[in-house]
Amino acid sequence: MHFGYLTPDACYQAMKAHDLRFDGHFFVGVASTGIYCRPICRVRLPRQQNCAFYPSAAAAEAAGFRPCLRCRPELAPGFAATEASAKLARSAARMIEDGIANDVDLPFVAGRIGVTDRHLRRIFAEEFGVSPVQYAQTHRLLLAKRLLTDTSLPVAQIAFASGFSSVRRMNALFAERYGFSPTRLRKEGRKFGADATDALTFALPYRPPYDFGRLLAFLGMRALPGVESVSDGVYRRIVRAGDASGWLEVGHLPTRHALQLRFAASLAAATQALLSQTKQVFDVAADPLEIATALGALAAGAEGLRLPGAFDPFELALRAILGQQVSVKAARTLASRFVDAFGEPVATPFAELTRAFPTPSRIAELTRDDIGRLGIVGQRAQAMIALAQAVNSGALDLGDVGSAAEPAQAIATLCAIRGVGPWTAHYIAMRALAWPDAWPSLDVALLNALNLPNTLAGQRRADAQAEAWRPWRSYAVLHLWRSLEGIDRTEETR
Repeated sequence: MHFGYLTPDACYQAMKAHDLRFDGHFFVGVASTGIYCRPICRVRLPRQQNCAFYPSAAAAEAAGFRPCLRCRPELAPGFAATEASAKLARSAARMIEDGIANDVDLPFVAGRIGVTDRHLRRIFAEEFGVSPVQYAQTHRLLLAKRLLTDTSLPVAQIAFASGFSSVRRMNALFAERYGFSPTRLRKEGRKFGADATDALTFALPYRPPYDFGRLLAFLGMRALPGVESVSDGVYRRIVRAGDASGWLEVGHLPTRHALQLRFAASLAAATQALLSQTKQVFDVAADPLEIATALGALAAGAEGLRLPGAFDPFELALRAILGQQVSVKAARTLASRFVDAFGEPVATPFAELTRAFPTPSRIAELTRDDIGRLGIVGQRAQAMIALAQAVNSGALDLGDVGSAAEPAQAIATLCAIRGVGPWTAHYIAMRALAWPDAWPSLDVALLNALNLPNTLAGQRRADAQAEAWRPWRSYAVLHLWRSLEGIDRTEETR
């Protein structure tokens, strides 16, 4: 368990200090009230003898505690796990949180991450202290609680958006776990000042420091006209959720150490997936102090740097191919032509958001000449079509970020596509798969930042030096690129 190194005394001291660095690492159940809280909760400090500490919200609920209405355990940030068993368990948890495994089909989940369902139950219990079914029930309840408190959506819509098969099932589980109905919970939650509106708006807490400006600049430099935009400190884009398309936007709430996510009501049914995707794209689960400590001098002065992800992994992969051996600006121009030619028009309230990126099935039907007319060289056009065909056929799965047990398999599949080299594959793994230990060693910019020659010997020295940055080499890449800011470097050097 992640909090296994903390004694009860240490947990209590962290709770007394309301230390943000421990938020999400454990939860405290208070015997005198029957309620469990985050360690940053500002209610009156309970006596230590009345406190019990748990590795997850699900474990606290399994012990009979109800969630606090003030600190709201459902808002606690997650983890950036790297241990093998923990990574597998959290991959399964991510599938549950994304709504991919709402029915908790253990053989299906276990098969997706490459283990047996028996092994999955064991490592899940070791990591979270509960079974996958208990974890899923708690996740649904906490998401429903969040929607009841923060929106004015009808109860029936909330039930289905939270992953329940029916309103009756949600009501029954609320009564069993919390002792009252969703309607009463909505009223009780608003006593604490919640301002429910028709907009679907959520706060996504993170562990400070968080350099939102730098992450926004990274995304803004690559923002694809019509699909996404960055202006006035807000990121906006068009997203797909099943058969629905709509807009979302992400801003910053620095005084609350949180991001603010808003999205169109038409996407309400995809609430679970959008929350999870936004957390990944903006890397809110990272522990910046742990990463900065591991990177040492490389991260000094920029401890808040985060790893930018991708709302559409397929889009990111295709754009990585487009960006081979050209500047960021040139790659953006080519991608813009591509969207104008093959993208799908989408109506939004924002003038700058007009089109959705083309789907794998759409691109899989194109010919090399179709793409070549846009000024995209033939080899790249063929690689784009091959990638789309691999995704469309299921041979390559980039759709469920974090669901793969190991990114090595995805990297090998990508490299098997003619025209996709190790740099492109690692860049895709770093951003589309949210892999914190990617290392595109063939990148000339990395060699320049390390003052090494662009030779085989230089690359070997860079690889050897990067070993000290495991398992955070993706962050090391960003810090090395940061040292070259102001240079319009290429996205790939082969």
